[in-house]
Amino acid sequence: MNKNLFEDLKYKVFQSGNPSFFYIGINVLLFLVLALLGIPFFLSGTGSVDFSTLVREYAGFPAAIDKLPTRFYTVITYQFFHEGLLHLLFNMLWLFWMGKIFLDFLKPRQFHFVYLAGGIAGALVYALAYNIFPVFAGSLSQATIIGSSASVMAVIVATATLVPDYAIRLLFLGDVKLKYLAMGYIALDLIGISSTNAGGSFSHLGGALMGFAYIKLLQNGKDWSNLFKRKPKLKVVRNEEMRSSRNQTSSVNQQEIDAILDKISKSGYDKLSREEKETLFKASKH
Repeated sequence: MNKNLFEDLKYKVFQSGNPSFFYIGINVLLFLVLALLGIPFFLSGTGSVDFSTLVREYAGFPAAIDKLPTRFYTVITYQFFHEGLLHLLFNMLWLFWMGKIFLDFLKPRQFHFVYLAGGIAGALVYALAYNIFPVFAGSLSQATIIGSSASVMAVIVATATLVPDYAIRLLFLGDVKLKYLAMGYIALDLIGISSTNAGGSFSHLGGALMGFAYIKLLQNGKDWSNLFKRKPKLKVVRNEEMRSSRNQTSSVNQQEIDAILDKISKSGYDKLSREEKETLFKASKH
């Protein structure tokens, strides 16, 4: 039974082609691995190394621009690490619910783009805010952010922008349209800018902006996810070769038609074979 469960999970995450399962699986797997790796640090009792701080330092996205040359990769890695179980659970539940609706209307390629681009946009808005507003000057050098919240927010807002009147049932609230759900989250993040988690709120707003912009451009015929789509290779044929081929074909056809016309002038149309009549008919259409 355990083997069957493992195989089922492996299929859903890596082989089903469902990107929401893929990102949920990767986020959960990394959380479990890091939790297990952190046990020896905790049991050692030395306190010399804080494992969670170490992970945040090297996997989290830094607000300080001078750290980016050596932490450039964190614009992606920070999207897959979480600070606690509730942080992970909340994000993964929304990713599952919204991902299901998103994929009912759009393609997996587009989901990948919204998730990753939403996370990147969230990181950029976070860094921009911390480097512009004086209130963050004292904490700028040490500030980092982790979590998939910006990516999930991008998926939520993208889905709400695509199908704003689609309703989902929430506990204690009943049926709620996605447009009101997205507006509620954006309002909470705007309020959260003045809280202790201001960085998280800025990143959420960056993800929301990306999700909204992507769908609006998609509705106008511009699909940003196509930027990474491989185009089929085209065979280049030299003009001289094409002209030569056309001339040879044209020459052969003209000789055949001339021969048929000569036969008509000598014997009449009725004497033509079925194939010759068909050839003459096709030539008349061109």
